[in-house]
Amino acid sequence: MKHNSQPIDNSDSGVTSHSLPHREGRGGSYKTACWENYGLLREFARENRKNQTDAESALWNYLRDRTLGTKFLRQHIIGNYIGDFVSTDKKIVIEVDGGYHSQYIQMQYDEKRTEHIESIGYKVIRFTNEQILFDTENVITQIKELINKSI
Repeated sequence: MKHNSQPIDNSDSGVTSHSLPHREGRGGSYKTACWENYGLLREFARENRKNQTDAESALWNYLRDRTLGTKFLRQHIIGNYIGDFVSTDKKIVIEVDGGYHSQYIQMQYDEKRTEHIESIGYKVIRFTNEQILFDTENVITQIKELINKSI
């Protein structure tokens, strides 16, 4: 079962790009993560990578190995959040939304999350599972356009 990746609520913690120090962890560095919750978020991210949805798997086939000209990471931590696919070079976060994202409470959470991630310099783009699985060409076109704007 895919973890919802709800963060530890530090919404009033004042986390900004300036408060995300580069620190060395056991598994390497974590430049974009809020280090106070890194261990827990890292476990959630690992779990999400092991249990990706069909849509995430399909999209990853297009994003992996710099296929679109930039490196994307799966389930990458930014602040207290886990982005489905993240290009740290282009500052892009791609979110894959399943059915529960249409629920009012989740929509509010997603909006707050997007505002926070964009406040530290990233651009967030969202796609539904259905868009990825059944309108793949359009999804990839939109991602390419965003990559080109981020040059």
